[in-house]
Amino acid sequence: MNLNDLQNISSQFKNSQKMPVLFLRHGSPMNAIEENQFVQGFRNVAKEIPKPNAILCISAHWYTNGTKVTAMKMPRTIHDFGGFPQALFDVEYPAPGNPELAHETKELLKPVLVEEDHHWGLDHGAWSVIKHMYPNADIPVIQLSIDYTKPSPYHFDLAKKLEKLREKGILIIGSGNIVHNLRLIDWRNIDSVGVGWDWAIEARELTNNWLLDGNFQNLIDYQKQGTSLQYAIPTPDHYLPLIYSLGLKNKSEELFLFNDELIGGSLSMTSVKIG
Repeated sequence: MNLNDLQNISSQFKNSQKMPVLFLRHGSPMNAIEENQFVQGFRNVAKEIPKPNAILCISAHWYTNGTKVTAMKMPRTIHDFGGFPQALFDVEYPAPGNPELAHETKELLKPVLVEEDHHWGLDHGAWSVIKHMYPNADIPVIQLSIDYTKPSPYHFDLAKKLEKLREKGILIIGSGNIVHNLRLIDWRNIDSVGVGWDWAIEARELTNNWLLDGNFQNLIDYQKQGTSLQYAIPTPDHYLPLIYSLGLKNKSEELFLFNDELIGGSLSMTSVKIG
């Protein structure tokens, strides 16, 4: 980051207490309109942190060839799912965007080429959790996409370039999942909290221990960690937002887990607060 970049951000966002970083397991889109312990967990964590000047969200549901950042003034609410009640499709989250923050994010990530996007908006990985934290939709939100052509170490290192945003009141949220195997859901227990297959229980225990011990290398190299992780992370899309959040952690910062439950056999709601 050069001096001009920092001055541009400073002109819009005042120095603030360093913002924490979150990884939120967004779960079923129905969490957007249901009342349960997990959405209460999102509300509780919002009460624990300073109100942000803006939010940058890395969602599992914006998975692209190359890296993009939303740069429109008013992002649309994207209903990127099917088969749910009309009430869910009726939800709108009219938070403003922030083209200036999008441009500064692009500059921070150089020499990586980042496209300023004017078509995407806010997908449910973003709005379904942020709406519980900030229901008035009065905080600007931008999204950064995940380049599916790159491996996990790349994403861990790329996240580090966003560090200065935290000092300007920007809340960075990774939204995805750690244990996430839709093909192996136990449909008889889809709404049963605390129910997990043996491999899911093992994967949750391993990843939680690595998170709390600060053993991020094992998390980055998740594909080398045995059968339970292979079942838990059959595709990287929902897992990589966690890697972005971990890439932003400083050695002196504490890491906390919340919403730490298995559900439906093959899913976890484990979320992370850093700082």
